[in-house]
Amino acid sequence: MFRNQYDTDVTTWSPTGRLFQVEYAMEAVKQGSAAIGLRSRTHVVLACVNKAQSELSSHQRKIFKVDDHIGVAIAGLTADGRVLSRYMRSESINHAFTYESPLPVGRLVVHLADKAQVCTQRSWKRPYGVGLLVGGLDESGAHLYYNCPSGNYFEYQAFAIGSRSQAAKTYLERRFESFGDSSKEDLIKDAILAVRETLQGETLKSSLCTVAVLGVGEPFNFLDQETIQKVIDTFEKVAEEEEGEGGEGEAEAAAAPPAAEQGDQDVAPMEM
Repeated sequence: MFRNQYDTDVTTWSPTGRLFQVEYAMEAVKQGSAAIGLRSRTHVVLACVNKAQSELSSHQRKIFKVDDHIGVAIAGLTADGRVLSRYMRSESINHAFTYESPLPVGRLVVHLADKAQVCTQRSWKRPYGVGLLVGGLDESGAHLYYNCPSGNYFEYQAFAIGSRSQAAKTYLERRFESFGDSSKEDLIKDAILAVRETLQGETLKSSLCTVAVLGVGEPFNFLDQETIQKVIDTFEKVAEEEEGEGGEGEAEAAAAPPAAEQGDQDVAPMEM
């Protein structure tokens, strides 16, 4: 995208009906490190890639706890995500204090979308440059929403945002039909495998990803590095065994004599 006369103000429409400042904010989401969410009927799993600015610095947090039944993963401008997660936490606390019941996930998502939409109609504000995957559990079951900087929101079975997220989306699209009946362990495995798809050649280690889970009878919590590494080791071991079986089959095929040699050795070979 290039600078033009219609992108100096978020309230200025282009002749083609576009708001360029909003599109730039959505582009910022694509530049952030990948975040992934998926849900079953009883659990929601959020995962993200830990990307540090340099080898001398630590990575920034990309997954935040909102309440015991709600968590959020972000991609884009981390500072904006931190502010919005604080707003969500405040909304959840206020609802619990007023009504003495947990805040429904859908209602919180609508409040968040309204807050983002206001920034697209005020000339002295700018859109939030962050996308949020909101996962939660309420009386109607497990939910996963994506909140866009434009103020739109969508509910998903599984979704990925951020840098190189298309590879993770492709993996999730192949598997999402089985997520509804998946156990917590299977969801965690699929989340980590989707994270691996976004690395594109890098070796997946527990230090490169953060995973959080919530579900029925299980408040929002982060998985420790040892648990994540055990899951990674499990499916890497399975992959190595499959490669070994494939290699043995190829070796047997190579060792077997050609069909012409297995027959009568006195027969002259056919001329080509």
